[in-house]
Amino acid sequence: MTQSTVKAIPEGIHTITPHIVIRDAGQAADWYKQAFGAQERGRIPVPGGKFMQIEMWFGDSPVMIADEFPAAGVLSPQSIGGNPVVLHFSTENVDALWRRAIEAGAEIVQPLEEQFWGDRYGQIRDPFGYRWGLAQHVRDVPSEEVARIAATIFGG
Repeated sequence: MTQSTVKAIPEGIHTITPHIVIRDAGQAADWYKQAFGAQERGRIPVPGGKFMQIEMWFGDSPVMIADEFPAAGVLSPQSIGGNPVVLHFSTENVDALWRRAIEAGAEIVQPLEEQFWGDRYGQIRDPFGYRWGLAQHVRDVPSEEVARIAATIFGG
């Protein structure tokens, strides 16, 4: 038996990579390119104009997107009434990314402002039902201070 040279984890793929389900993944891929400057690295189309997977890259991080397949129980936030997941997007210029996303049609969930943990941070909801936390680290804050302030805010 010969030993395989195939890498168990492909080059550039992280140990955990989000794979999100979207109603109209092709349209979403175009929106992510416009709003976030994402790069598309591949598509796997299936009959009916849907996609089993579209590989999108946001900076150095991949996010796989796929169409809904209701018969298989594969549903988007729009079909299940929301989603508790927030995709955290760190960037070097959060204000520019924020403006770009809003101009592309994102809805503001939490205004962009400096936060107690040291990030300039806000949340948007994309037209496909996903929340994105857009962040730029602007100052270092000791973890003890973050914990103290968080306990005050969240009732600890």
